[in-house]
Amino acid sequence: MLLFDLVETSRLVASTSKRLAKIETLADCLRRLAGDEIEIGVGYLSGEIRQQKLGVGYATVLASRPEREAGTPEVTLTEVDRTLDAVARASGKGSIGQRKQLLGDLLARMCAEEQSYVIRLLLGELRQGALAGMMIDALARAAQVPTADVRRAAMVAGGIAPIARSAMTEGQAGLQRFTLRLFQAVTPMLAQPAEDMADAMRQLGTAALEWKVDGARIQVQKHKDEVRIYSRGMNDVSVAVPEIVEAVRSLDVDALILDGEAIALREDGRPHPFQITMRRFGRRLDVASMREVLPLSAFFFDCLRLRDVDLIDRPYSERFEALSQTLPEAMLVPRLITDDVDMAQTFFDQALQRGHEGVMAKSPQSLYEAGNRGSSWLKVKSAHTLDLVILAGEWGNGRRRGWLSNLHLGARDPATGTFIMLGKTFKGLTDAMLEWQTHKLLELETSRDAITVYVRPEVVVEIAVNEIQDSPQYPGGLALRFARVKAYRPDKRPEEADSIDAVRALFAHHAGAQSPEPT
Repeated sequence: MLLFDLVETSRLVASTSKRLAKIETLADCLRRLAGDEIEIGVGYLSGEIRQQKLGVGYATVLASRPEREAGTPEVTLTEVDRTLDAVARASGKGSIGQRKQLLGDLLARMCAEEQSYVIRLLLGELRQGALAGMMIDALARAAQVPTADVRRAAMVAGGIAPIARSAMTEGQAGLQRFTLRLFQAVTPMLAQPAEDMADAMRQLGTAALEWKVDGARIQVQKHKDEVRIYSRGMNDVSVAVPEIVEAVRSLDVDALILDGEAIALREDGRPHPFQITMRRFGRRLDVASMREVLPLSAFFFDCLRLRDVDLIDRPYSERFEALSQTLPEAMLVPRLITDDVDMAQTFFDQALQRGHEGVMAKSPQSLYEAGNRGSSWLKVKSAHTLDLVILAGEWGNGRRRGWLSNLHLGARDPATGTFIMLGKTFKGLTDAMLEWQTHKLLELETSRDAITVYVRPEVVVEIAVNEIQDSPQYPGGLALRFARVKAYRPDKRPEEADSIDAVRALFAHHAGAQSPEPT
């Protein structure tokens, strides 16, 4: 397939807000891909490349763009993929120039639309609306297989692209080969926000309640004496957390896959702030000395595999039962099962008193929906918090002169993959955060005016708000009231930010009326 055909598909997907039309456009493109193009094409449509790291930065990619553009589209998907392989392999003296030359030669053969698409793809700015859930539906339609089978295969394979060729060429039989495997990280299941404990209990009825520990999400996998620990982004962070590796290695069980949180606790058992815990996951740190001054504890709440039995398709009640029979109580998150709102509220209050941020409420029958923000898992916090993406920063005044201070905040639009601005804030920022965010945002700069630096939407920040209010000022029709920065979330990707739909739901709950549509 020519790259131009895929670019045209992306344009069509971005030009419509109708989900079914997007899915059919994507499915039509998938049907036209040859066998060796399927993984490449699915990845590109999802905004991803097969090569994990190219070794090129923002400036190098932009500098590779030729001054003139080719006329007729002629580059194929496999040619693009082969070139990116060569870019990724370049190493040693002169490798930067070699990578730039390879990209420049490739881009010079493309028309303007292709150049723009590939540059945005390489920079992670391709947000045409082909999100993971939509690609799953499109792949199921193109391959004529059940959507549930595609979703499960993608879950255990760590993504859609690795399963796409099997689905398209072998159908349901090909998908059945994908099973939960040790030392292949699984994308974590996520939760939706609930207004309060009464709202959560109203939605779930009988619920399993857990303290919401504000640490770093970890997935721990064990086979005999080998233990690996993966971050929320499925990166291997085992070297950074040796005490957790040792604790799991000591368990008398041959094979395990666990889901939980790593957190730094004070001497009185209360948690350190999230930013303090995240110091243990830095790239450059003296692990031994950091372990002495900032030891980590692990609290687990789910078990996806025990010995030779996969539990991922079992209800949550069975998964936690397996967990509780395998781990000592000190490694289990505090938990209560109840259908009583008053007991649930007392449990919530106890979590807050111990310094935690709230409670998770889960349906005992819930299955593990990896990568999905399912309604069977709800999070309840003491204050409303939203994970939003920074769209720009404004230069500060007074003692903040010279720092990017006032942040422009956006929520994810599931229909388009773009971000809808909800407001600004300069509150809650420490001097250290001001310094860090100024350097970081300047690295992500795309343009600027007299007071504002606009950036690639890559940084996720947790924002506490008093309420959501109706506002004609912003395109989503909503604005944040008394927003303040609670913490940066380097463990979260922009795709994991809260959606505009979730923000509208919070507004509707407060207003007691239908939430507004975008203007």
